[in-house]
Amino acid sequence: MTNRFYGVLVLAVVALFFVWNSLFVVRQGEQAVVLRFGQIQRVLEEPGLYAKLPFSFASADNVQKLPTRLLRSDLTDIRVQVNSGAFYEVDAFMVYRISDARKFRQAVSGGQLDVAEQRLLTRFNSAIRATYGRRSFDAALSAARAEMMVEVRDQVRPEASGLGITLEDVRISRTDLTPEVSERTYARMSAERLAEAERLRADGQVKAREIRAAADREGVTLTAQAQRDAAVLEGQGQADRNRILAEAYGRDPDFADFFRRMEAYKTALGSGTTMMLSPNDEFFRYFNSDGRGGPPPAAPAPAGTPPAPPAAPAPQ
Repeated sequence: MTNRFYGVLVLAVVALFFVWNSLFVVRQGEQAVVLRFGQIQRVLEEPGLYAKLPFSFASADNVQKLPTRLLRSDLTDIRVQVNSGAFYEVDAFMVYRISDARKFRQAVSGGQLDVAEQRLLTRFNSAIRATYGRRSFDAALSAARAEMMVEVRDQVRPEASGLGITLEDVRISRTDLTPEVSERTYARMSAERLAEAERLRADGQVKAREIRAAADREGVTLTAQAQRDAAVLEGQGQADRNRILAEAYGRDPDFADFFRRMEAYKTALGSGTTMMLSPNDEFFRYFNSDGRGGPPPAAPAPAGTPPAPPAAPAPQ
């Protein structure tokens, strides 16, 4: 009984071993290549549970699993030269997937993904350098960058297709000037900006002079017009004044003479000017008269002087 039990147990272990080595699982995001003695038997692209011949340790049936998801490979700090001789530092990456597992296994030694990736990166690097080498210094930083990425992708795709790989996209993530080129570029840009500033400043000064000259001309014109109008108005006012005074003087000559004398007194005596005049001077006739503008009285004769003869009577 004991021997029979052990025999059944051995058979169960052997059966389990055969089952364990005959079944395998393909998960989501994977594809499997079944190899028999190194030759490809089939490619499984759908997830599920599959069977194969056991004894994989004896190379009967081996299963190699490859990803079906998108893969990414990066190139960083590539020093590339444009056709003017200047250098850029470039970062780029490519996105791809293994679309033909059978072809991939046959084209790549051992179906190793890192070997295929290295081959693609080598071709990718060469395509970037060739693309930049055909461009000018400014084109690498302009809208032509999208065109450059398409050109690089088209150069790498044949190499990827030969490996059973589909190249989905190529991107240039960074394009920077090298330090020495940056210094020269910034110096050139600074000189250009300074020249532009000088030009704008000179244009501004010219326009300022033009505006100032136009304003001066307009000011002179307006001043001359104002002075002309003022002279005309002043002449009209003087004429009106003289006319009014003439009319007033014509109506009452005595009052007119009196008014003129008062204005003269006001002007002469109000100015603080010292005047050396005789009290009997005609200028002071209204100071020495009886208020009617008559001649001032004669000064008394000195003692011993004979009286003056009487005046002749006025003719009737």
